Amino acid sequence: MSTSCKRDHISHREGIRCAEMAMVCLTDFEEYAKEHLSKATWDYYAAGADECCTRDDNLLAYKRIRLRPRILRDVSVSDTRTTVQGTEISFPVGIAPTAFHCLAWHEGEMATARGTEAVNTCYITSTYSTCSVEEIVAAAPNGYRWFQLYVYRDRKLSESIVHRVEALGYKALVLTVDVPYTGKRRNDIRNQFKLPPHLKVKNFDGVIQEAASSEEYGIPSNTLDPSISWKDVYWLQSLTRLPIIIKGILTKEDAELAVEHGVQGIIVSNHGGRQLDGGPATIDALSEIVDTVQGRIEVYLDGGIRTGSDVLKAVALGAKCVFIGRPAVWGLAYKGEEGVREVLQILNDEFRLSMALSGCRNVAEINRNLIQFSKQ
Repeated sequence: MSTSCKRDHISHREGIRCAEMAMVCLTDFEEYAKEHLSKATWDYYAAGADECCTRDDNLLAYKRIRLRPRILRDVSVSDTRTTVQGTEISFPVGIAPTAFHCLAWHEGEMATARGTEAVNTCYITSTYSTCSVEEIVAAAPNGYRWFQLYVYRDRKLSESIVHRVEALGYKALVLTVDVPYTGKRRNDIRNQFKLPPHLKVKNFDGVIQEAASSEEYGIPSNTLDPSISWKDVYWLQSLTRLPIIIKGILTKEDAELAVEHGVQGIIVSNHGGRQLDGGPATIDALSEIVDTVQGRIEVYLDGGIRTGSDVLKAVALGAKCVFIGRPAVWGLAYKGEEGVREVLQILNDEFRLSMALSGCRNVAEINRNLIQFSKQ
């Protein structure tokens, strides 16, 4: 090999190594995904409602929270494990329900399920999956999974999928309550976003059939039921013995009603800022909900988690576990299953380090004394 060829070969090798080393934090995955996904796909995942104020505030709100680290606490051994609904997971971060993973990676939700299973945490499968619940279970048979559910005008649709996931071994139902109508996502309208012809909302394949012209996000328009109310929680409880977790609560009033209706958990969520623009950041809504619930049921959170210290802040303010949405998709876009695993591993490593630097040896030692709110 000539000297110049050797030099090119070495620089190529170094370039590959640099590319491997470049994925240091979650924003590295975000940049990769933005560069490699089509504009319409990127815009779909990135979308917030209207002016995207709530989407952006989900992230900014964490910057307003400061940590109060304790020192000289012997943090030579640390333990990030916790439990959700009585099941142990490796650390208090799971995967939030996000739609259409096959847009980001050809194996879609099957890759997400395998990546999550490898890290031993919770994966909430979306109703709007581009792989069926059966395919997801077959891909990661030992994974710990919950299923995210909408209530449809045709109650039989919701009923049949509840029975399917219960039979498949899903461990909880996550009832999403903040979408009586779909929020206005401007770029999706501009892009006339539709699933490409080779992809389908697999859980409804052959169940729903209607002209594509009346379609909204892969299923016929007006399929969701805007008349959904608290009585539907009782209806759902009559169908299943699975724990019911309500996703989309942002106020203490609704948190109290959730407890009164006998649900097993709340996910404090504004749908990633994709529904009502101008609502609170989820981390800002968390404290009043935790204070209202008073430990009677578990409280979780999604929206805006990008670092291990974000996880620490949410847990300190009372979240039992947090869930990541967009970062999981970025990991998928990077390297499929391996990318999802890397995103989770980076968060786990950062969370462990933030815990240690704050003087916490295990999750039980994390509490509100760790938090102060910035005066800025």
